[in-house]
Amino acid sequence: MAKVLDAFARLRKLVLDALEDLKAQNISEVDVRGKSSVADLLVVASGTSSRHVKSIADEVVRKAKQAGNPPIGVEGQREAEWVLVDLGDVIVHVMLPRTREFYGLERLWSIGPDSEFSATD
Repeated sequence: MAKVLDAFARLRKLVLDALEDLKAQNISEVDVRGKSSVADLLVVASGTSSRHVKSIADEVVRKAKQAGNPPIGVEGQREAEWVLVDLGDVIVHVMLPRTREFYGLERLWSIGPDSEFSATD
């Protein structure tokens, strides 16, 4: 179990370092354990332009590959308004601020099991 936690902690740090290296803005982490079986952590960050969003995502991919953890998938690189990098336990969303505000992933994933909303409503 300790090795799994260490691998997760290393992956989390790798992602945060890559985002900080390329000056991603408004970096936030959303713990989705117990809410999703797909991942444990969502990391959401903003870029200042489409080019910046793409560059940030490319840096995450590059560092992950260097660490021996290539992405399972990368989506949205062409338009680069929202690039998703799936690293398994950690999913990274790099977005333009207007796209991030529109979709509100942090709000969406903050809905807990005790909230009034449910998928069956």
